[in-house]
Amino acid sequence: MTDHKNNEVDQHSGTQTTGHEWDGIKELDTPMPRWWLLTFYVCIIWAVGYWYVYPAWPTFGGEGIRGGTVGASDWTSYKQLEESQAEIVARRAVYQSQFDSAPFAEIKQNEALFAFGMAGGKAAFGDNCATCHGTGGAGASGYPNLNDDDWLWGGTIEDIYTTIRYGIRANHEETRYSEMPAFSEMLDADDIDVIADYVVKTSAGAADAGSSTGAEAFAENCAACHGDTLKGMHDFGAPNLSDSLWLYGSSKDDIVAQIKKPKHGLMPSWEGRLDASTIRQLALYVHSLGGGEE
Repeated sequence: MTDHKNNEVDQHSGTQTTGHEWDGIKELDTPMPRWWLLTFYVCIIWAVGYWYVYPAWPTFGGEGIRGGTVGASDWTSYKQLEESQAEIVARRAVYQSQFDSAPFAEIKQNEALFAFGMAGGKAAFGDNCATCHGTGGAGASGYPNLNDDDWLWGGTIEDIYTTIRYGIRANHEETRYSEMPAFSEMLDADDIDVIADYVVKTSAGAADAGSSTGAEAFAENCAACHGDTLKGMHDFGAPNLSDSLWLYGSSKDDIVAQIKKPKHGLMPSWEGRLDASTIRQLALYVHSLGGGEE
């Protein structure tokens, strides 16, 4: 590399060189385009103005929110968020009091209130119920499917509201509570087998629903809760055994196991965890999933 102390003009471009040369290649002293310089200076001016108007610099003195400069405009993203939230709260307030005081039947007839309740219920379901019942309410083994319109404790909005509010076998004094007894302590294996066979065949709609012994054993031991036609009873939370919808499995072995030593699920009481309005919104939303009962 050579360093020429005298400046010279490149004969090809007519531009003055810097006097530096690398392997025969000379460095031209080409000035910046004016448009670029103008943009650069405008950006500097804009930056200085921005620093003055908006909070931009951290400080040791703890000025402003989170220790930054305040800025001449006194604007912060936190204040903008507060204003946006206040706007949302104000919009909600228009419907909140109406929703809280209106009967469910009236809410279903009011398009605006219904939309308000459904939006809140869907959000609350995702936050509080989806862990057990799934994001779409389809449930899982031991967790009821809320889409099939098969309700243990009743499927009206009021019934669902009561279930959500007080829970099932929960620690609330008003909780809904019932337990199927363990028939392994009351019946022998043959009786349990014929009952299970009768339930499986009746649920499947078989013309031959099993032996008369199975029907008689069912009538003597199970019909008090599940009904003579196996339709179940909401008063006891006794499931419908005739519709092929099963909470703990549909095979004969599953049913035998449930008769011998039944599983009992637990749903917590949401009163005290959620406010009353949110519970109402949840009831409205859950009712809509499976169509519910009128």
